[in-house]
Amino acid sequence: MERKRKRLQSDMGWSNEASITVQGLDLPGDILGKLNLGDFAFLEIKGRKPTPGESIVFNAMLATLVEHGMTPMVIAARLTYLGAPESLQGAVAAGILGMGTTFAGTAEGSARLLQEAITKDTTQADLPGLAEQIVARHVASRTSIPGIGHPLHKPIDPRTPRLFQLAEENGLSGKHVELMKLVASAAERALNKPGQLPVNATGALGALSSELDIPWRLCRGLAVIGRTIGIVGHLAEEMRNPLGREVWERTEEEASSHVRQS
Repeated sequence: MERKRKRLQSDMGWSNEASITVQGLDLPGDILGKLNLGDFAFLEIKGRKPTPGESIVFNAMLATLVEHGMTPMVIAARLTYLGAPESLQGAVAAGILGMGTTFAGTAEGSARLLQEAITKDTTQADLPGLAEQIVARHVASRTSIPGIGHPLHKPIDPRTPRLFQLAEENGLSGKHVELMKLVASAAERALNKPGQLPVNATGALGALSSELDIPWRLCRGLAVIGRTIGIVGHLAEEMRNPLGREVWERTEEEASSHVRQS
C-alpha cells in the first residue's frame, strides 16, 4: 500500500514577481525599517512579532554571546580565513563548528534541564527541592551542570545580573529564572565551592529562553545567531589587522622548538 505523502507546505515565507511575504507580513512594507534584526529573528522562531518587553529581553539575549575575545572559535575562523580568504563563509562556519558543551553552546543544556524539571503543576514552593534533586543527580553521575560556573567570571558572571534585571523589568522573570539561581546555590553547597559556581551567561540564556517558551532544542541556535555576528566582526578585523599568520607561525615555532633543541 502506497504511503500517503505529506503535503509540502511552509508558513515561513513565499514570493512572487512583485512581493516577498514573511510570516504573513510584507517584507518591504511591514519589516524593513520597522523590525530590528533581533525582532525579525523572534518572528522567524516564534511566528509572531515580540511584545515591547520581549523585544528588549530577546535582543539582549542575542547580544550576550556576540563577543568574548580571542576564543578558540574565532581563532579557528581566523586561521581558516588565512588558508582560504576566498571563502568567508567557510571561515564563519569553521568558527561556529566549535560551538558546543564547552564554548557558548550550553544554553541548550541549561534550558533542557529547566524545561524538563518544571511542569504546568510545579509551584514556587517546589523549586528548592527540584534544585537539590538536579544537583544530587549530576553529582552522583559525575556530570557537569550546564549553565553554572565559569573559568574566568567568579563569583559573578557580569552578563547574568543584567539579563535577569531586564527580565524582571519586563515581566519575564518566573520559575525558570528562579530555579536556575537555586541550582547554582545548591551546587555551591553540595560541592563546597562558595562563590565559584555562579549562573553563567548560557545559564541565563537557557532560563530566559524557557521563560519565552522557546524549546530547548532551539537554544543553541540563539547562541549561533549572536556568535556568528562576532565571528564576522573578527574576520573584519583580520582583514584590517591580520593575526592568523602570526598565530600559525608562532604556534609552529613553539610547538616544534623541542625538536630543534634536541
